[in-house]
Amino acid sequence: MYEFTYHKPTSIADAVKLLGADADAKALAGGQTFIPVLKQRLNKPSAVIDLAGLGLSGIRAEGNRVVIGAMTTHHAIATSPDIAKAIPGLTTMAGWIGDTQVRHRGTMGGSLANNDPTACYPAAVLALNATIRTDKRSIAADDYFQGMFTTALEPGELITEIEFPLPVEKSAYAKFRNPASRYAMVGVFVAKSSAGVRVAITGAAQNGVFRHKEMEEALGKSWSPDAVAKIKTSPEALNSDIHGSAEYRAHLITVMAKRAVAAAG
Repeated sequence: MYEFTYHKPTSIADAVKLLGADADAKALAGGQTFIPVLKQRLNKPSAVIDLAGLGLSGIRAEGNRVVIGAMTTHHAIATSPDIAKAIPGLTTMAGWIGDTQVRHRGTMGGSLANNDPTACYPAAVLALNATIRTDKRSIAADDYFQGMFTTALEPGELITEIEFPLPVEKSAYAKFRNPASRYAMVGVFVAKSSAGVRVAITGAAQNGVFRHKEMEEALGKSWSPDAVAKIKTSPEALNSDIHGSAEYRAHLITVMAKRAVAAAG
């Protein structure tokens, strides 16, 4: 690692101030991506701002919504009875992220801020039409994700919590995992609510998570695996690497979508 200054602020305002004062400072959430990047010397921050202890973790129900703090761990989400009751697909997703050690350290907010194109949470947030709240504003999921490792966050802006609207009638996530990293080669989250059907795909595309409008329309007419079984996805903008070709990922999107719908019931 390179040398850097470590800060442990005691309030969100202090953390934002520290980040705003130094363009090369980086925030530390769970560290499951950031720490390996530091070890590999792929990032050289002048300062690291530790977000632990700022009161950003926790899960609460507020009327017709569930709110999850940005520093809430994958394990807490996977084992939350409130989430299991309201959005079962989200508990399943959290339980499949990484391994036990990662799930006890990694956070939802950290994953969303990083926006890795193979991460799981972006698919849930987009499919569930969630709202990302920061220290400055609220950002709709459709406006938040802007490409590989790119979001609507401004420099120094911190995610504080994520709001999921209720009720969610059906939800499920199906993931084809890379056998080594356990990241999604293709992950499909399906959700049905009074506002309609939304289908989000992660892991497959070069630009990260995206909604599959054709599948949404088909499932809006008939909620069944058969409704998406014959839908083809163009491989043109999909990833192709040693783990699988773009054509293979296009095929997996249909397979995972069918599994997700079947799991949702």
